[in-house]
Amino acid sequence: MAQPPPDVEGDDCLPEYHHLFCPDLLQDKVAFITGGGSGIGFRIAEIFMRHGCHTVIVGRSLQKVTTAAKKLVAATGKRCLPLSMDVRVPPEVMTAVDQALQEFGKINILINCAAGNFLCPASALSFNAFKTVVDIDTIGTFNVSSVLYKKFFRDHGGVIVNITATLSMRGQVLQLHAGAAKAAVDAMTRHLAVEWGPQNIRVNSLAPGAISGTEGLRRLSIVLVVDGGSWMTFPNGIKQLLEFESFSAKL
Repeated sequence: MAQPPPDVEGDDCLPEYHHLFCPDLLQDKVAFITGGGSGIGFRIAEIFMRHGCHTVIVGRSLQKVTTAAKKLVAATGKRCLPLSMDVRVPPEVMTAVDQALQEFGKINILINCAAGNFLCPASALSFNAFKTVVDIDTIGTFNVSSVLYKKFFRDHGGVIVNITATLSMRGQVLQLHAGAAKAAVDAMTRHLAVEWGPQNIRVNSLAPGAISGTEGLRRLSIVLVVDGGSWMTFPNGIKQLLEFESFSAKL
């Protein structure tokens, strides 16, 4: 069995790549990837392109996605169109999708990867901070999915993959905003899968854990969790943690 490629820190292409799947698995497909200029979105774009796919990577910073596109094209030889777009603004989404369709004539895959997050206790979370995360993660996922459905998928079919998180599967301190937003994305995924499935549109969500070298890990954590699953049952609140510490001290 092929070994996973060696990882790299930051948003650079892999120094070498051994195909885990058929090299032409996505030959001449076109993927539209939000948040494709960095982190998970960037690596998805790279792996797709190494398997024959052309990509459209979008983000709020045109400079960032342009730099990323140059790296991706140099490493894979496939086409990559960088576009500036805010997933929270429907007119910008419409314009970007139109540009992508004009460039490639089709879009086969949508990866909703744009997200916002930070650590904050619920008691200190401002109205605007909560709304911002929901607007990017949840509303943004709906905006892009809806626009692509109307402009291409409805008549041609397609694939939608929503990048979510495990935050909605249990309560977690400091992550109310992101957990609520991702829970909504998970629900949206199930509803769209049922409603659009008969139109040859496959909708799934993917909840990766912490990924080294990404902005998310740099902002939210310093370690990867390898604890046999104790993170699911370990005390998860200030009072419980204090009680656990007192109990441990008596042992």
